[in-house]
Amino acid sequence: MKSILITGAASGIGKAAAELFHRKGWYLGLVDINEDALKALSERLGSCWYQTLDVTDSAATAAAVADFAKLNGGKINGVFNSAGVLRMGSFEQIELTEHRRTFDINVMGLMNVCHAAFPFLKETKGAKIINMSSASALYGVPHLASYSASKFAVRGLTEALNIEWQKFDIHVCDLMPPFVNTPMVTEQDVTPAVVKRLGVNLDPDDVAKAAWTAMNNQAVHFPVGLQFASLMRMSKVLPAKATRLMMDVLSR
Repeated sequence: MKSILITGAASGIGKAAAELFHRKGWYLGLVDINEDALKALSERLGSCWYQTLDVTDSAATAAAVADFAKLNGGKINGVFNSAGVLRMGSFEQIELTEHRRTFDINVMGLMNVCHAAFPFLKETKGAKIINMSSASALYGVPHLASYSASKFAVRGLTEALNIEWQKFDIHVCDLMPPFVNTPMVTEQDVTPAVVKRLGVNLDPDDVAKAAWTAMNNQAVHFPVGLQFASLMRMSKVLPAKATRLMMDVLSR
């Protein structure tokens, strides 16, 4: 049985991915900081391993990943780095502690998991890491400045590790969805113009399906949804100035 470790598994995209991979017959390793929601999910699904985890704690992350790998003979077939946070609003009106938290979870937390999983992934034929990037990694999004910057970092890390780790038969890729109907998006204190104009047109299940596609594909970047896939294709042929103008208009 193939195994996958999913971070941020207690809600949203991570939860939808856990449910999908469970239906596909994979053995799940579920981690999240929300203990109650994580326990409820694991009990409902059954036959899975779970542990409460703050991915920004590198030592705890390493221990958790090793514990999960032990159950699979020291191997892990896949990792889905779904844990993340988002804070919308004007950059200067958001406390620096919030900006730092965004990077701690979205970037360093993801790096902690990748680093901890590497020894077990390299022992597994055709291992895969799927990182949650975002449509906001295509061009910096106003009022999502630190979130957008964190997803640029995820995109860059994904591209670098995709090349570095190919010699170990580890494929690293990312998902790039626009706004998804999760509490992280819908329960914000403010709703930027770009969100209102583009809309929230994806559900967690849409991104989970993209993760399943990515697990069985060798591409590096996976735009999610027809809307963003079209924008991404346009960005490849239009000059950067045009992309900036489009983002400026959408943000007014």
